[in-house]
Amino acid sequence: MEFSIKSGSPEKQRSNCVVVGVFEHRRLTLSAELIDNAAGGMISDILRRGDMNGKAGSTLLLHNVPGTLGERVLLVGLGKEKDFREKEYCAALRLAVKTVGETGAQDATLFLTEIAVRKRDAAWRIRQAVVCSLAAGYRFDHYRSKDDEPRRLRRLTLIVERRSELAAAEEALRQGLAIGEGCQWARDLGNQPPNVCNPAYLAEQAQALAEELGLGCEILDRPAMAALGMNALLAVARGATAEPRLIVLHHKGAKASDKPVVLVGKGVTFDSGGISLKPGADMDEMKYDMGGAAAVLGTIKAVARMALPLNLTVIVPAAENMPDGNATRPGDIVSTMSGQTVEILNTDAEGRLLLCDALTYAERFNPDTVIDVATLTGACVVALGHVASGLFANKDGLARDLQEAGEETGDRAWHLPLWDDYQELLKSPFADMANIGGRWGGAISAACFLSRFAKKYDWAHLDIAGTAWTSGKDKGATGRPVPLLTQYLLQRAGTPD
Repeated sequence: MEFSIKSGSPEKQRSNCVVVGVFEHRRLTLSAELIDNAAGGMISDILRRGDMNGKAGSTLLLHNVPGTLGERVLLVGLGKEKDFREKEYCAALRLAVKTVGETGAQDATLFLTEIAVRKRDAAWRIRQAVVCSLAAGYRFDHYRSKDDEPRRLRRLTLIVERRSELAAAEEALRQGLAIGEGCQWARDLGNQPPNVCNPAYLAEQAQALAEELGLGCEILDRPAMAALGMNALLAVARGATAEPRLIVLHHKGAKASDKPVVLVGKGVTFDSGGISLKPGADMDEMKYDMGGAAAVLGTIKAVARMALPLNLTVIVPAAENMPDGNATRPGDIVSTMSGQTVEILNTDAEGRLLLCDALTYAERFNPDTVIDVATLTGACVVALGHVASGLFANKDGLARDLQEAGEETGDRAWHLPLWDDYQELLKSPFADMANIGGRWGGAISAACFLSRFAKKYDWAHLDIAGTAWTSGKDKGATGRPVPLLTQYLLQRAGTPD
């Protein structure tokens, strides 16, 4: 989808579709009022007759509106004006783009970006409009033999109210395109079938990205990881024919002496549970167990596109978790790269085994901050549902920064405790720790496990098991938490919001 920015009046736009908003109680936005005036009160008459009430989620498509140059006018309900905030704004954008796309229109002019959002400026509205529009128009149809939707919305013009806002809006557009592209790539990676997206495929995609954007790239194979003592990571891969990889990418946007931020993404490209086999129902969704890997790869793509002035390293430990005669068994004990030993009580708690060695590996980059991202526990879904990602950190200030980034983008996370009391759950009579902590507080005990490998730097853990994908008839990867991570890095880089 192509985007452009302009300032202008809605009735003068030569467009397949002009999109304006209407609040509840027939309260017209400025752009809707201008069209109403040009059309001799047509919009007001329609609202008085009750054809539309302005409630959130409602739309009304009008053709050949008098006094306008556009082919169609789409009215989008915004709900109550006093309640119109970030969430309502983004929902209206997604609804508008989806509805316009269904009309067959190939270009549209969006006046929703003129509407004031409390405590948010025009640049924020433009950036969110781009990200939301790309998300609303996303389709994964790589494996369809026929394109059943040949006409798509191809061009979207975003309107700012004042010409003085154009320069900031253009920069916001550039940022929104980078973030949206990162989200789309993360979704594409997540939606690939597991017979395509295995560890080698992820490594190939990372290498291609590095060549395209000038990133540093290192790929470690099984012998290289074995030489480093990454026995926990390799224990996960023992039952699979697909060879594991450790993928490392570097964006160097600051001085060489500046400590990097390191993102670590869990890359289990298919999780059968191993010997602790999962139930068969919905096991197809375990291709999304590399959602953390997809998110950190999407984030570094966005950061490189924006050329952010900071150093960023991404580490992806990638493996399949499969059962065979060579697979790791419950009761096995492995020594990690850190030297700590782990009794594996459940082979389906494999993500933390990949991550613990990757977190130790991150030490060699002398990081300022490390954030790991993983579809780690069903317990986090029980606790937070599909709305917020679970957030843990060994520094409260880091947790606050990530929460604020989530609020800014609507990609929210909730700070959960990491108290020493929970460490007791990981006791093992035979090793330094067990890889599970029992039935209760599963998301917290998993984070406690990881915290034992992250003592040498500021560290946060995002459990995205409930937010990385959606189930049901519209199942698919969401691209979260790319918006949260990119916003956090924008803030770190000192880039204006």
